[in-house]
Amino acid sequence: MSAAAIGVAGQIGLPARPARAEAERPSRALADGVQLRWLEGGAPRQLAAGSTWGVAWPKGAVPKGQTFALRTAAGQQVPVQSWATAYWPDGSLKWTAHAIGPEVAPAEQYVLTSGQPAAPAAAVTVKDGRDEVEVSTGVITCRIPKKGDRLVRAILRGDVEIARDGELICLRQDEPDDDEGGSGKREKFSGRTEKVTVEQSGPVRAVVRIEGRHRHGNRSWLPFTVRLYFYAGGDGIRAVHSFVYDGNEKKDFIRGLGIRFEVPMRGEPHDRHVRFAGPGDGVLSEAVRGITGLRRDPGAAVRQAQVAGRATPPVETWDPRVGSRLHLIPAFGDYSLRQLTADGFQIRKRTKAGHGWIPVDAGGRAGGLAYVGGPEGGFAFGMRDFWQLHPTQLDIRGAAGDTAEATVWLWSPDAGAMDLRFYHDGMGQDTYPEQLEGLEITYEDYEPGFGTPYGIARTTELMFWALEATPAAEKIAELTDAVRTPPLIVAPPAHLHAAGVFGDWSPVDRSTPARKEIEDRLDFMFDHYRKQVEQRSWYGFWDYGDVMHSYDEDRHVWRYDVGGYAWDNSELSTDLWLWYHYLRTGKAEAFRLAEAMTRHTGEVDVYHIGRWKDLGTRHGVQHFGDSAKQVRISNAGYRRFYYFLTADERVGDLMRDLVDSDRSFLVLDANRKLRTEPYEPDPHALLISTTTSWSGLALAWLTEWERGGDPIAREKLLNGMRTIAAMPNGFIRGEGLYNLDDGTFRPTGTAVAVGSLGAVFGLVELCGEVISLTGDEAFTRAWLQYCRLYNGTAAEQRAETGQSFGSQNLRQAHSRLTAYAAAKLGDATLAARAWKEFDTGHAGYPKNHPFTSRRIEGSKVLKPIDEADLSTNASAQYGLAAIQCLALIGDRLPA
Repeated sequence: MSAAAIGVAGQIGLPARPARAEAERPSRALADGVQLRWLEGGAPRQLAAGSTWGVAWPKGAVPKGQTFALRTAAGQQVPVQSWATAYWPDGSLKWTAHAIGPEVAPAEQYVLTSGQPAAPAAAVTVKDGRDEVEVSTGVITCRIPKKGDRLVRAILRGDVEIARDGELICLRQDEPDDDEGGSGKREKFSGRTEKVTVEQSGPVRAVVRIEGRHRHGNRSWLPFTVRLYFYAGGDGIRAVHSFVYDGNEKKDFIRGLGIRFEVPMRGEPHDRHVRFAGPGDGVLSEAVRGITGLRRDPGAAVRQAQVAGRATPPVETWDPRVGSRLHLIPAFGDYSLRQLTADGFQIRKRTKAGHGWIPVDAGGRAGGLAYVGGPEGGFAFGMRDFWQLHPTQLDIRGAAGDTAEATVWLWSPDAGAMDLRFYHDGMGQDTYPEQLEGLEITYEDYEPGFGTPYGIARTTELMFWALEATPAAEKIAELTDAVRTPPLIVAPPAHLHAAGVFGDWSPVDRSTPARKEIEDRLDFMFDHYRKQVEQRSWYGFWDYGDVMHSYDEDRHVWRYDVGGYAWDNSELSTDLWLWYHYLRTGKAEAFRLAEAMTRHTGEVDVYHIGRWKDLGTRHGVQHFGDSAKQVRISNAGYRRFYYFLTADERVGDLMRDLVDSDRSFLVLDANRKLRTEPYEPDPHALLISTTTSWSGLALAWLTEWERGGDPIAREKLLNGMRTIAAMPNGFIRGEGLYNLDDGTFRPTGTAVAVGSLGAVFGLVELCGEVISLTGDEAFTRAWLQYCRLYNGTAAEQRAETGQSFGSQNLRQAHSRLTAYAAAKLGDATLAARAWKEFDTGHAGYPKNHPFTSRRIEGSKVLKPIDEADLSTNASAQYGLAAIQCLALIGDRLPA
């Protein structure tokens, strides 16, 4: 970027604020502290490893470098670690992250204040050596090699080695499991560590990032990133595992993907225990060599000890008819729980390899946790969203020998090969005209070679515990709770709203009948989609977290098999709607649904390496299948909520990767199927939209600026704002010639090019935030013009821009633009117009729309379901319009 360009951009800043106001705000912001609670309410039974969360602060209220203290509502000091995750342009704190460990039992409520934090009794310590990193929580020690095929060398509790030689495993198959079965060759790949980084080193929380690839022979593939999280006083390790698929989907079929540890076994087989979590608080409790139910009774004390997981009395004290025959009782060293569908798991066991399996039990949805060990120590291992991300599996092997293997399979080897091939043969759509014809009938934007999974990713969360002894069944249930739903501390909606983060929204308000009607409709929509996830079984390794796009009333199903009407892939900002619903309501179920969507859409729907790196894929039958690859889908704006509320490093990586996503315009021409002239992209004059494309870029830059990262992101954002505003007709031009070096635009020959999708992929939310941040008057005028005129009359449009915009779609969605202009200009006429536009419901839901569902059951459907007159595009945009109109002009809502 030129010095001149940076200089001009740098002149744009916040208006001056009175010094007195700046000095007074920190004391007001922290005087009484911020009241915090657990997301699910109450106090969790088990804190897992620990908990990390985010807190927002008003502009200018909390200075950089502020220290924080945490106490329970009862006044007990809690050791806390704090760090900044975002700043306001004046340098004050915008978001901070905070972490606590299990040293202090979880309380129902906390208060975060200024002050010196309490120190943990034993701080997390990190020794970053030449060959390994050693982390100690004061309870356990973990040794992580910096190179090689071991993810973790050893996990010790005190001097006792609980687990060792942790490794990543991939089973590759060169053919699919088609029809009658295949004869594909299998290979085992092991994760090979290439880089280890200590990202945090205590005193309460430490984070170690491990990067590498899976290797077999001379081949390396499936790049991975694993972060290990440690908390002071904890005996658990949280792991966040991410991998990128970089194979040939026609030859590289994943048959199994997992993490395995060796667990030293101590004591006699009858003092070795196996546990599996079932549905709810259910636990399967077994011993490797069972001594209950025998023909001869060893004695009540012996039986009770084994069932409870305690050491049994000395064999000499048993009934000799049992003690003398222990060698004749089978020892079952191998156990397996496989969850091949969302609704069914099976547990089986065998004595050892080479012998048959016998069924143990089966059920619906397993808890995703297992344990192997004994009274002298053991290893618990679990996976979050275990049944939701099926097919999954938990294995224990060799527990009757000196060393057991404990494996979490993210993809079960019993499920068959993962098949990522495109779902049809192209049906002769070899030319652009044929492909456009296909778009007209199935809404699928097909193009040969574009339906590839190369570069998509998936992230999975896991937990490992090094336990001092076999836990009671009740303890297993508590650990399972922590795996299923990791406890998260949150600030209430009122605090987040007062902090002024995430633009225009307000907490739920049912103070008038008119407000109540809209709030009830918002709740209905959310509840319906939440239930649809379950009723339609929107689960599975690559699918969980997304929802469908459109409904087929004739078949009573979502259009899962009809081109672009299937998986939604963030179309029209479903992610934003769900996150704003959470911000307003504070409801746990809203957060969890939005969280699952963020995990999915940021990984599966986006390319992380390869030709289309940083681009997302438009909605379709397969998440990666459509040929429209766009920054409006990879949009960082859909991820930043989760990042700031949780400080999740993986999502932080994903957003940072998008800072240079503008380079994707050199690789893929979005208008290739419509062009009639040859096109060679010019990095200094790229024809891109100032709406859908720029908003996707700008939200990544905004987030990077907030996080204090690459300063070029800030300059590109501000240069884009300045030059869009400087073009005649500003946003209404719809496009401009973009300079990749500095983020500036210059006009093309088109004076007016307004599209109905321009503002509905985050542009509304982006502009509201950057105007508040910068106070840029020219940009504000350009945005207000767009807001006023989109739903304006043809005469109004011609008077200001020289021509009518034509017949525009999504007028209800754009009512929030009219509302923004009304609020910014103090214009009652525009406010009245906005509510009229909202109630009319153009391309959305009119005021008389039936927000009701109907039950369909019997032979009309496969299983009983509820259906409603809703589509995801309309729901997302209705939700956003309602939320923002209420926030901006709620006081003008007609009775």
